[in-house]
Amino acid sequence: MTTIESKKICMAGISVLIVLIFQISPCTGQGEEKSVNDKIENAGNYQQQTFHQFTTFPQIHSNLNGMVREFVRVMYQDKKGNYWFGTNGNGIIRYDGQTLENVAIEQKLKYPSVREIVEDNAGNVWFGTSSGLVKYDGEKFTVFSTEAGLQEEEIWGLTIDKNGLIWVGSVGGVSHFDGEKFIPFSLPDSRVEYPQPMLSDKLVFKIMEDKSGTIWLVTDGNGIFKYNKGEFTHLTTKNGLTDNSTADILEDKQGNIWIGTFYGGVSKFDGTTYTNFTKDGIIEGVETYNLYEDSRGNIWFTAEGFGVYRYDGVNFTQFTTDNGLTSNVVLSILEDNKGQVWFGTWQGLSVFDGRDIMNAKDKEPWTN
Repeated sequence: MTTIESKKICMAGISVLIVLIFQISPCTGQGEEKSVNDKIENAGNYQQQTFHQFTTFPQIHSNLNGMVREFVRVMYQDKKGNYWFGTNGNGIIRYDGQTLENVAIEQKLKYPSVREIVEDNAGNVWFGTSSGLVKYDGEKFTVFSTEAGLQEEEIWGLTIDKNGLIWVGSVGGVSHFDGEKFIPFSLPDSRVEYPQPMLSDKLVFKIMEDKSGTIWLVTDGNGIFKYNKGEFTHLTTKNGLTDNSTADILEDKQGNIWIGTFYGGVSKFDGTTYTNFTKDGIIEGVETYNLYEDSRGNIWFTAEGFGVYRYDGVNFTQFTTDNGLTSNVVLSILEDNKGQVWFGTWQGLSVFDGRDIMNAKDKEPWTN
């Protein structure tokens, strides 16, 4: 577990962690893992395998046939329909709708933590990992590290803007990447009073481009910077931000900006006014992130220890273990092309089909 995961657990969820640690029941044995290349080279006799290994938390729902020791922290479905699961220390796992593959990549860390997954217009899939930036072009994986000019290899923020420029947020700062070289991108020296970075005062957790082309940079303890045509605006608690320790950001289809924080809950910014749903007592949980808008326009997000919320434009609906969720600590959310909503939790993968939340392996055929 990385430094920041440890600190986050200490901040909000330590009691849950203690309970889970005492509930751990070990598994025995560990199978041989297959890489993508192994599967391609042995396609004629490839068989789905189940890997058994010790897990940090008891896995109530699927841990992708034993491939995930801790949790899936990011999920993505590409244009071809492949599911990509970025894990916390077990690297990248791909599911093509039939089989699961643990991707072995030649990096300094063979199985790094994966924090972001994005896809460019050409169909290349990019992964922000704890061991560099990774590109998959449909055939091979290419790793870009400090040798290629990246400031630091531990990446958290990653997005591709409308011009195809890749923005990378690492513990060493923000960079632009044009596919060949990294160019450092400096933020203003403006600082909030008593900043509380968890990992690095140069780190940007999330990077988002809105409909107008403005780039939003969610920093580690220093609020949010907006960047447009060479001009910066610093959003902090002094001008309306809920909390300077921001965690996530999303622009919805109506143009509202949703902001999740570590200490101040979730809020919606319409460009003029912040509405703080946590402070107003509408939702529970001060640590909120994993903002996601589904195809119906519902806004989903997690509240640490309080499960998942869905906002339909009028009302908030809370989903917890009482509704079938495997854990109230959820690390990732994804809607797939079937309309199913996936939840990556501390205790396995759950899927919501619009009516029920169930074990992911009961909805997908990889164990059949």
